[in-house]
Amino acid sequence: MTSVEAIATVPFVDGIVYGEGPRWHDDRLWFTDGLAGRVYSVGETGDLGVELELARASGLGWLPDGTLVVSTLFAAELHHADRHGNLTASYDVSHLAWSTNDLLVAPDGRAYVDLYIADGRSLTGGIGLVSPDGTVRVVATGLSMPNGLGFLPDESTLVVSETHGSRLLAFAAGADGTLGAATVFADLGPQRHPDGLCIDAMGGVWVGCYDTGEFLRVLAGGEITHRIEIDRGWAVAPALGGPDGRTLYLIVDDTTHEGLLAGSSTGRVLQARVDVPGVGSP
Repeated sequence: MTSVEAIATVPFVDGIVYGEGPRWHDDRLWFTDGLAGRVYSVGETGDLGVELELARASGLGWLPDGTLVVSTLFAAELHHADRHGNLTASYDVSHLAWSTNDLLVAPDGRAYVDLYIADGRSLTGGIGLVSPDGTVRVVATGLSMPNGLGFLPDESTLVVSETHGSRLLAFAAGADGTLGAATVFADLGPQRHPDGLCIDAMGGVWVGCYDTGEFLRVLAGGEITHRIEIDRGWAVAPALGGPDGRTLYLIVDDTTHEGLLAGSSTGRVLQARVDVPGVGSP
């Protein structure tokens, strides 16, 4: 059996409420804090700034013209904002879902968003293809709470965390955004529930398994090559960035399911250095 390499972390940002959706963009780490109603960015020196005020902000991405796209959690909405932090458009997609969550925008403008459907005590859902005018077409259904989204380096395979399915799924993605049938990229076992993810230049997927308090680097087929254990809280979402793409940023939120619904949480961002750089997804 191949040994799993442990990686140490150092603190980076403290004092947020519930971080989500980290993305490296324009030489800064961007992330959302939905419970605080903010989108933040922070440079390498820790100079944290508010980029946008928006309740329930969750997923982030940018259209080719630089428009910021933000999805929400606990509401099915998509929002556009300009470079100055002004909302320019808002779209209600509640006819398709109870809530949205993670968002991925590819360099060519293809965009995908989680669609959650409340079914009694569980969340099922699918994936929506988002056009630049905010309209959404459902391109995958029947998932057990889809979550983190990312493209493999060739940008023709979409990897999706299926949180309640305890696995990562892969979808062939057409140039028009259509998704093929799901295949299993990695089965993580029943105790692990994958949340946010990012992808490196060798096709390794860094994923937060939120309630086991660990970030894993996983290869196709399920081999785990690296593991980062956190001392407390949920391991929510990673992003690769920094000048060389080899800084791994880790969003950690100390809360519970009940606390999240009630707005009670304490979040932070950690960082670590890794050998394989990111590819910009996300």
